[in-house]
Formats: sequence, C-alpha cells, structure tokens
Amino acid sequence: MAEKIIEIQHVSKSFGDKRVLEDINLYINKGEFLTLLGPSGCGKTTLLRMIAGFLAPDDGAILLDGKEMSGLPPHERPLNTVFQRYALFPHLDVYDNIAFGLKLKKVPEEEIDRRVRRVLKLVAMSDYEDRDVETLSGGQQQRIAIARAIVNQPKVLLLDEPLAALDLKMRKDMQIELKEMHKKLGITFIYVTHDQEEALTLSDTIVVMNEGRIQQIGTPTDIYNEPVNCFVADFIGESNILKGRMIRDRRVAFIKHQFDCVDEGFGEDVPVDVVVRPEDIYFTTDPQKCQFKAKVNTCTFKGVHYEMWVDTDTGYELMIQDYDPYPVGSEVMLYIDPDDIQVMKKERTANVLEGKVTGEGKVELLGGEFSCDTSGYEPGDEVRVEIPFGGVELLDNREEGILSGEVHFILYMGDHYHLTIKTDDGAFLWVDTNDIWDKGDLVGITADQTAVHITGRL
Repeated sequence: MAEKIIEIQHVSKSFGDKRVLEDINLYINKGEFLTLLGPSGCGKTTLLRMIAGFLAPDDGAILLDGKEMSGLPPHERPLNTVFQRYALFPHLDVYDNIAFGLKLKKVPEEEIDRRVRRVLKLVAMSDYEDRDVETLSGGQQQRIAIARAIVNQPKVLLLDEPLAALDLKMRKDMQIELKEMHKKLGITFIYVTHDQEEALTLSDTIVVMNEGRIQQIGTPTDIYNEPVNCFVADFIGESNILKGRMIRDRRVAFIKHQFDCVDEGFGEDVPVDVVVRPEDIYFTTDPQKCQFKAKVNTCTFKGVHYEMWVDTDTGYELMIQDYDPYPVGSEVMLYIDPDDIQVMKKERTANVLEGKVTGEGKVELLGGEFSCDTSGYEPGDEVRVEIPFGGVELLDNREEGILSGEVHFILYMGDHYHLTIKTDDGAFLWVDTNDIWDKGDLVGITADQTAVHITGRL
C-alpha cells in the first residue's frame, strides 16, 4: 500500500477579496510524480508555494509525514523548489552553484564533492563543473537548477513550470530526462504546469484545477479517457463535447442519433453531456456499420494525422482525426464504438439564482433588476429564479445591459457555444449562443422577460 508523504486538508487561500483556493483536499504518496495542472490563475502555483512554505494557508493544514508544517520556514522543510526562472548565481560556476546550499549547511568538503559529482552525472553535466552558468544554454541551466535542488537530498522536489522557458524540442527532451531522473531518485515530485501534453507525459497522478478548486484527480489515462466534466474534457486534449440525453442504461442520444454506450446509472430520459475524442470517430464504407453521415468541410495535415471538420446529416459540426485524408466536400459514413462514448452528468441545466421581488413584474438579481412574472409574490419576497442558458442575451455595448461582465470560458458544443460569463461583481452566468465571442470580451447582459422564471421562495 502506498505511503502518504504530504496531506493537504481543507486548505483555502485569499489575496484581498479574491479567493484563489477553496477547500483543497489532496494527498501525495511517497515516490509519486504528481502534477498540478490547470490554466493560468487556477491556484496551482499558490498551492505549490504553500507546500514550500513561501505562503501560509488562511484555513486548513498541510502535513508532511503526518506532522503539520505550519510555522515551519521554507529552509527548514525537507523540500526543494525548481522555479521557471532558474535563479542561478551568475558570479559562481556550475560546481559552486550546486554546492552552495551544502556549504551553507557546513557539510564537509569531501561529502560536498561526492554529492556534487553524483548529481552532475545524474543530470548529464559531468564535464561542465568549471563552466560559467551564463555560457550555458537554457536546457543546461535547467539541469543545473535541478541538480542544485536535488543535491540537498530533499524528500520532495517541487517544480514550478520548470520547462516553460525552453523551446519545443528542448522541452520534450527535458520531459524524458525528468521522467528518468524521477525513476533514479525515487523521491516525490510535485510538478506545476498548464501544458496538458507535459502532464500526460510525466505524471503518475494528475490533479486538474480550475477557479481555485480541484476538478478531477486521476491517472493520465483516467483523466483523458474518463473526464468528469466539460472543463476537464475540453482542457485535456481535443474533444467533441455535445449535449445528450440518456435514454436508458447503455443507450444515449446525441447529434440527433441514438448510440449504444457502456455507461449505466444515469437514469432514464435525463439530460447529460457526451464526450467523443476526435480519434474515436471512424470512417466506414459499410452501410450496415454506418451510424450517421457527414460532409467533410476541412482537411488539414497535422504531422502524424489529418484533422478534419465535418458537418453531420443532422446539422452538427464534429472534429475527426484520422491517418487517412478525405477530400473536402466528400460525403462520408461514420460510426462510434460504445467504448469510445464518455457520458457525463450535467453540472447544471439552467442558471439558478437568488433574487428579491422589488415590485410588480420586477425581480432583483446580481444587483440588476429584471422583468418577469411575479404573480403570487409580494415586494421584498426572497425567491429562487431560473433563467435557461438560451434565455441570457449578450450585448456588445456593456452600458446597454442590465448587468455587465466578461467572457470567462468558451465551450463549443457542435451546433452552438456554451459560454461562462463572469459578472463585474464576481458571479457566474452560463449562456448558450450561436454568436462568436472571444475569451476576455466585455459584454452587457440582459434577458427577455419570458426567460426569467421565479420557481419558489427561499
């Protein structure tokens, strides 16, 4: 049974009025390569810095070998950190950069020399001990930064996007070297990155984060093949994410066709989301095998495979990846195996908000006043309000909206876009639209009276 080395218990952190981590619970096993993965601003580096001791949590505890580390300064923790900016000392040569920490600890010279030469060999830099660090390439400097971190024999090595500054080929080479170093050292690696491919390549376990919360924890295979929600499915690799309806166990409908699947336990005739990876949609010439037809719109060579966008016979757009190209304009027959359809519970089916009746036909939501049917309610009543995703309208001019905000996240769902809108006061709304918006666009927000429904008192 794996032995836990770090436990993170109900950890939260805010900077001013911005909550960057919310009730994080996580354990890391001894010898594991664990990656914190997510977009910029999701809280992954903040969590790493708290493990290192550079920041303190507002709530919760971080334990090492079962003992809480709060109040323990970074230099007293058996951890070392490798940063994106290597922080090497330009006035010291390679040998002295690596030996610096050992000399501070007054380790005997003979032991320092033994350890430095061992880690130089481990990072394939044995002939560079006398070199000026500023004459080294980016990849070589990264190796020296890693050598300096592991020469102190930490229990845990923390790596904060250490390969981000390298070019693509060097980054891929260093990924392989890091994986080999981890095997040889046998110590715990905690790695931060926003690069999905890097996480899939390196990790034993991936922790996907977004908006300060953990979305999913699993092996690379689990994360890729069985995402738990639309964010994970969209963030990890390429995906076709589609609205669906679970007809019954092992039978699901999407793109206006029905398919066999392997999923059970969702109930009957319930809305779901469906993920199909582009490489899991197959071409066929057998009419008996064909499940639906489509027309090829684009075909682009991607080096290993061709990427094609097709329009289905029911009006949906899908991405397909295949080793063989199909000409633009060609009519094709397609099928999907049951094992390749991933069904997910819908996180929400409408915007559900708390409001207050302000007068006849008026309700206050998120600081703005919307029109709706208030029959049966009195001014001052606190109510639950529902607005369907398609009932929210976005405007180019922020000033024309009842509320204003910005486009925070965009999900393409085959025949429409599903947007996450962050309002100016930090609340979230979800919108279905056929209009094309970009992440970060500033928008006005309104809704038609017929789309706003009071569903009950609070």
